[in-house]
Amino acid sequence: MTLPLEGFTVVSLEQAVAAPFATRQLADQGARVLKIERVDGGDFARAYDTSVRGMGSHFVWLNRGKESVALDVKTGEGLALLRELIGRADVFVQNLAPGAAARLGLSAAELRAQRPELVVVDLSGYGSSGPYRDRKAYDLLVQSEGGLVSITGTPDAPAKTGIPTADIGAGMYAYSGVLAALLRRGRTGEGAHIEVAMLDAVAEWMGHPLYLAAYTGEQPPRTGLSHPVIAPYDAYPTADGEVLIGIQNDRGWRSLVTEVLGRPELAEDPEYATNAARVRNRSEVDATVAAATKGFVTEDLVARLDAAGIASARVNTVRELIEHPQLSERDRWRSVDTPVGPIRAVLPPATFADVEARMGAVPAHGQHTAAVLAELGRDPAAVADLAERGVVFVPE
Repeated sequence: MTLPLEGFTVVSLEQAVAAPFATRQLADQGARVLKIERVDGGDFARAYDTSVRGMGSHFVWLNRGKESVALDVKTGEGLALLRELIGRADVFVQNLAPGAAARLGLSAAELRAQRPELVVVDLSGYGSSGPYRDRKAYDLLVQSEGGLVSITGTPDAPAKTGIPTADIGAGMYAYSGVLAALLRRGRTGEGAHIEVAMLDAVAEWMGHPLYLAAYTGEQPPRTGLSHPVIAPYDAYPTADGEVLIGIQNDRGWRSLVTEVLGRPELAEDPEYATNAARVRNRSEVDATVAAATKGFVTEDLVARLDAAGIASARVNTVRELIEHPQLSERDRWRSVDTPVGPIRAVLPPATFADVEARMGAVPAHGQHTAAVLAELGRDPAAVADLAERGVVFVPE
């Protein structure tokens, strides 16, 4: 069986996280993705760190399955080459600074005037209009502007999320937007101009805290690992670690205290019997649960909770996630080629029954420049000349 996006070509003038994350999803599902990189060092993310055998962990995560084409688009010749590539593409994605694509003559309006069937995606921090249009928009900055930092952390201190949430959110909306646009184009022949702002993604993902604040006038509290409106719902100590316990209703509370913790008298105690009462008395509830859980080793407590039908989770480290038995038993790991040899990577979450995602190689900087320019009719001598003058980069 073929992958869903086989036969589609994507040209992406991209760097960092948001746009590369979107286009990696497209590549995994079979699209040909031509990643346009700077001639001087390529994507910034290549050098964020050297933790993956000398390669940047962000870059390895975000760029498998793509072809790296290194062009200096600030030169007339480099820009002309990019225009040729876009002229053959189904989708053009860019996350340059606001207005930069338009200054290069690569605005959605200009490109789609020539090819109405083209799907153009513009990713930015704050969008193409409004007072924040030209502000720098790194992930943590947008998490802060979007209120996410205000609800993340403990009562004592705010915290950012441990992953680039604003970037990932914007990338996923760009990916889903491309899929919707291609579906519509298949029916009508018409392309699309899609704009995705990181702030808009964060605002959408704020979800219930946003509505809570809008309609109560109250700032949602920072509650660490606990739930702001449910109790007990937190990480509790064991003799050898921690277990997160999530009680969703009063029946669950009765099961917890009678079948697991050995405190049946608390099942109908008016200070504990309802969720509203438990939230009101959260500190006492948490202390009571913690005093009981400390008497169990983690494995025994989890087994008791499972037997009672109570939701729980181990508070795993990243290393423990890598060794997680669920990922192993479901065969979620694959080998991905890179310039320094194979590495392990997790399969994309959307699992098709009849075909597996194409987890292609992570490209070296400019690895495909010569081959792609050959497709445009440039012979080796012409490519060598362009490389010598710095219009393109071709690795030795």
